[in-house]
Amino acid sequence: MVEIISSPTRGISGTAIVPADKSISHRTVIFGALADGVTEVSNLLEGEDVLATVAAFRNMGVAIEGPDAGELRISGVGKFGLQAPARDVDLGNSGTSIRLLAGLLAGQRFASRLTGDASLRRRPMGRVVDPLSQMGAVIKSTDGCPPLDIQQSKGLAGFEYRLPVASAQVKSALLLAGLYATGNTTLHEPAPTRDHTERMLAGFSNAQWHAGSPIRSAGDITLSGQRVSVPGDISSAAFLIVAATICPGSDLRLPGVGINPTRSAVLDILGMIGARIDVSAKRLESNEPVCDLRVRSAPLRGIDIPAESVANAIDEFPIIAIAASAASGLTRLRGASELRVKESDRIAAVVQGLGALGIDTVEYPDGMDITGGSLGTGSVESFGDHRIAMAFAVAGCISEGPIEIGEAENIKTSFPNFLPLANSIGLSVKEQS
Repeated sequence: MVEIISSPTRGISGTAIVPADKSISHRTVIFGALADGVTEVSNLLEGEDVLATVAAFRNMGVAIEGPDAGELRISGVGKFGLQAPARDVDLGNSGTSIRLLAGLLAGQRFASRLTGDASLRRRPMGRVVDPLSQMGAVIKSTDGCPPLDIQQSKGLAGFEYRLPVASAQVKSALLLAGLYATGNTTLHEPAPTRDHTERMLAGFSNAQWHAGSPIRSAGDITLSGQRVSVPGDISSAAFLIVAATICPGSDLRLPGVGINPTRSAVLDILGMIGARIDVSAKRLESNEPVCDLRVRSAPLRGIDIPAESVANAIDEFPIIAIAASAASGLTRLRGASELRVKESDRIAAVVQGLGALGIDTVEYPDGMDITGGSLGTGSVESFGDHRIAMAFAVAGCISEGPIEIGEAENIKTSFPNFLPLANSIGLSVKEQS
């Protein structure tokens, strides 16, 4: 088990290049593999989750060169060119990989088995398996969790479906299945979620991308190889943004960060709390909006987080909670029950960790209340969750003494160079086994 220790520091400054966007990296590999022709990728995230997706497609006969310094070359096999995997498809800790591949493999002419590490095998899959079954897929699981045994398709049928919960992973799985279905697959979201799959589907099919709901996929779509440049991941940038915000005397620049409007709610929420974030050089790269950010320290205040912002900041709430703990007054979060089924139960993990550090927190089924105060010293458990571990590593920069964070090895799934990059801009974080 890897433990990290984060200690107080005096300020965050300089320029940091954040890792490439994990969600876009996954989808680039998937669509590149299904396309006719070659897809050349620059700035791919070389984290463990994305590498699991790369390995999965190699296991299904796709020739992939790299990644080498973020460069990847995918020789696509076309929509119907995947081969039956020679062995179980092991997706490690990646919930994105297993849910999206469940949709993709549901329509194949071969059987497959998707599995992962102990943490992934505890994650519920019914939200994906149930609608896929309505399309004609036959998928067996163990009490609704992986491994997923996917039988050879006898033919999927497009359908119209209203997602009961806003989930980009479920939406993406159904859109991928729709590529192999007869007729159209039409999806209605209860709230907008990250739209990387729709943007990429439009790009690889040489079609015009349109925002909004309903969202459609069809079995007659063909895909062509592309050049894709992956922007910096705003979810990873959020840890450094909060560090610079809460640590007095900070001034940090973050160039090339993706600000997809279905992902940038974290900037809105932090702005409401009082963060000083300047956005400049807005541009479009590979169908994704990108910008440069400058963050300076600022006093924060508690807020009621707007319900309409929750779905599009769901991955950032562990680090938003750290900002709330440094704010004056009460911050309330509701409508975030999705946090219960991430790599850990993130509501319970955040409340437990903040409580161990002396912050007044109250847990609710779909959220939490956090009353800002002075962060103490102590030990917290990350439950093997990369975002929980990094959030408390950031908390250490303003704590009264060192914070020890257990089970931190999974940081590498999304932010492989977190420790050296964090230390290069002024944090004091070290690893010990």
